[in-house]
Amino acid sequence: MQKRPFAWYVTEMDSSLPATEITALLGRGTNFEGKLHFEGRVRIDGTFKGEILSDDTLIVGDGAEVHAEIDVATIIVRGGIVHGNVRATTAIEIHAPGKLHGNIHSPSVFIDRGVEFQGSCRMDPLDSKAIPKAALLTPTPERAGRPSA
Repeated sequence: MQKRPFAWYVTEMDSSLPATEITALLGRGTNFEGKLHFEGRVRIDGTFKGEILSDDTLIVGDGAEVHAEIDVATIIVRGGIVHGNVRATTAIEIHAPGKLHGNIHSPSVFIDRGVEFQGSCRMDPLDSKAIPKAALLTPTPERAGRPSA
């Protein structure tokens, strides 16, 4: 593997990257607040507050502190702590000593022994036309035990 300067990871986007290649890094000591939209694989080792959206992979590294609503294809929590709700269309992986405080929703969930998880877990495919929560609570004849007309 060819070594490249750190700046390459932040500035260069190449769609032919190997699956293990990181396209951007928010390193230790980095503080970022706002919305993060990205393609490729992004790793956070610093502090992030806001919203994260992507059709690709987010990696939360050891020492990271993330306060965000996260909607990605895959999230891998290798350490650090995530505060907020996580939706992943492909998979959620939480490895020890990672911590996640929030609700998670994905068709595939892996939680390692030694992980701290506080929240609810929903394992089914994410539907882009999700039914609003209020609609789920609204009684219908079928839910009330009465046949529909």
